Amino acid sequence: MRVIGGELRRRVLKAPEGMATRPTSDRLRETLFNVLAARREGVGLDGLRFLDLYAGSGAVGIEALSRGAREAVFVEKAAGALKVLKGNIDALDLGPRSRVQSAGVGSFLRSRMGRFDLVFLDPPYEEAGEYAAALGLLGGEAAGILADGALVVAEHRRRDRLAEQYGALRRTRLLEQGDAGLSFYSTGRAEPETSPQSGEE
Repeated sequence: MRVIGGELRRRVLKAPEGMATRPTSDRLRETLFNVLAARREGVGLDGLRFLDLYAGSGAVGIEALSRGAREAVFVEKAAGALKVLKGNIDALDLGPRSRVQSAGVGSFLRSRMGRFDLVFLDPPYEEAGEYAAALGLLGGEAAGILADGALVVAEHRRRDRLAEQYGALRRTRLLEQGDAGLSFYSTGRAEPETSPQSGEE
């Protein structure tokens, strides 16, 4: 597993052992960040604050930092994943722009620590209730952590259909690639489909 683009391109990332953590594939990560870059044409992720929920190895948040995000906050509670996550951040000298929170996602969101421009969440697929819980908080009680114009992205299995709306959050786009899907939510209106195609197979 490697960083795909930006200043840290091609740098190697470690992944936690076992099946408890499922890193986002390189291909899906590339699709995600192509979409995010297209949203801010000519600016990319420069200066944005990124929140990586269920962070695992931290690959998605680290990709955001490589591509210009000002800061990334990583939320993870599994001890094995936390060790790998911190190791990846240290190896890439990202400490000054990173913050790791050893906490459950629900408790972190309720703490309302800061405001974020981009939020990514990828709960364990077998814990399907985590999607509704996290997105429900982001669209309701914890909506205050979302900056104006913020985007929330959930990675999920293609066959698992998330709701179109969670409180104030409405789905604006669904991309499917292989067995995975990316659902994009915001509190604004749906965006035109100008992003890269989903690459359905």
